[in-house]
Amino acid sequence: MRFDVFSIFPQYLAPLELSLIGKARKDGLLELNVHELREFTTDKHRSVDDTPYGGGAGMVMKPEPWAQALESIIDTAAETKPTLIVPSPAGEVFNQALAYELAEQEHLVFACGRYEGIDERVLEWAEEHFTVRPISLGDYVLNGGEVAVLAMVEAIGRLLPGVVGNPESLVEESHADGLLEYPVYTKPSTWRERDVPDVLLSGNHAKIAKYRKEQSLRRTSARRPELIEQMDATNLSKAERNTLWELGYAVVDHKVARRAAPGSTPTQD
Repeated sequence: MRFDVFSIFPQYLAPLELSLIGKARKDGLLELNVHELREFTTDKHRSVDDTPYGGGAGMVMKPEPWAQALESIIDTAAETKPTLIVPSPAGEVFNQALAYELAEQEHLVFACGRYEGIDERVLEWAEEHFTVRPISLGDYVLNGGEVAVLAMVEAIGRLLPGVVGNPESLVEESHADGLLEYPVYTKPSTWRERDVPDVLLSGNHAKIAKYRKEQSLRRTSARRPELIEQMDATNLSKAERNTLWELGYAVVDHKVARRAAPGSTPTQD
């Protein structure tokens, strides 16, 4: 996979030279190019912003530097359009499902906006050459798109074959199945008078799997309850349904919904 990132602060992306993503770059598992947007300006001040039409605070990034920057990496011979990701609080929210979707693409391009954002006409023009995806990390505002790109490149890049040493670790982690990951422990088995749960020391893999799924459901219910009601209950076991009932949910037509009051005796199979 190829990543191209455009920013007025290319040094902001230096952490991508570290850890697993940096190693993947050196091993040729992914290609990552960081470009300085000011190289595509034509005035002596290398300016990339101007005052907004209609008035208001802040500055807006000018369209021509962005157009020339994006044109520099357009491959007219490519069979499919690259995906242009524009970090924006007005975009769709980035999540694990979207990370998996984007990891299937061959070429991702990131436009790191600053100030009040990029002239809207750039996105309109870019539709001719890219699949444009404004994407948000969450319901808050950052100073620029670089932090969001760091997060997205790492989340997407780690899903590429060979980047993470043990592929099974991608399956048993938060959001992989729509839930939060269960609590994890390591040696020693007793630490400051706190013990690792006995079931994890039992060697009984079936019991361990059952325990971990229950803990995953309980943690998700406590911390991110909205994820519980979004889950597909088609393949839930009776024990998992019972856990949901104890947590105050009912399963109806393979969907999970909060019921009136938590209890300990389920009425459904």
